[in-house]
Amino acid sequence: MQRWNNRVAVVTGASSGIGAACVKYLANNGMITVGLARRKERVEELKTGSNSDRIHAIRCDVQKEEDVIAAFKEIEEKYGPVSVLVNNAGITRHSDLLKEGNTEDIRAVIETNVLGIVWCTREAFRSMKQSPNGDGHVFLINSVLGHQVLNFPLNIYAPSKYAVTALTEMYRQEFLNNETKIKITSISPGGVLTEFMSATEEEIAGMSFLASEDVADALIYCLQTPPNVQIHELTIKPIGETF
Repeated sequence: MQRWNNRVAVVTGASSGIGAACVKYLANNGMITVGLARRKERVEELKTGSNSDRIHAIRCDVQKEEDVIAAFKEIEEKYGPVSVLVNNAGITRHSDLLKEGNTEDIRAVIETNVLGIVWCTREAFRSMKQSPNGDGHVFLINSVLGHQVLNFPLNIYAPSKYAVTALTEMYRQEFLNNETKIKITSISPGGVLTEFMSATEEEIAGMSFLASEDVADALIYCLQTPPNVQIHELTIKPIGETF
């Protein structure tokens, strides 16, 4: 992690779960870490011990392009160019695609899980190009549901994650075409036990889950790879997961 020391990392959806764990892990590994979230106060609560001066919070709704543009402008003005972006913000809705009156749910998922990544990665890329190192690393927190569709009533969630899988390859090609040294990594976890999960205790009884920290640990592993190594896709499943 030495080459990332005191450089700027941005994490979206940073108020809880995987995002919050990534904020803490990046800060503890020496990066100036900015958490973007609608619940800015939750990111502020992550400041503990020796990492307190390396964690910063900005209120941002990634569904809103204007919020994203303003947030990255503030980051550059206060902390410098972005070196690492963790596109973690994501939502799901538990309903069927055929259900009447579901327009708002569908739109919210697409705008957060897909367009949010597009807005943030575009702004981060512009910032990364300004770095004297000419490098950077973009992460897309994907899902195993971005590679297989299971019989869950998750509305447009799985298709949105399939889009993330396609975006990973599109960004790899565009970073290459722009002659940059910026890496792209998709991390696809299986079940992760966070407040994001709305299932009841009875529904998840006997199931296997990852912790948010498991995903953050994998992210740090990817960051430590040599400059010539790019982990394009990393799938993580808990022992005992049955799908």
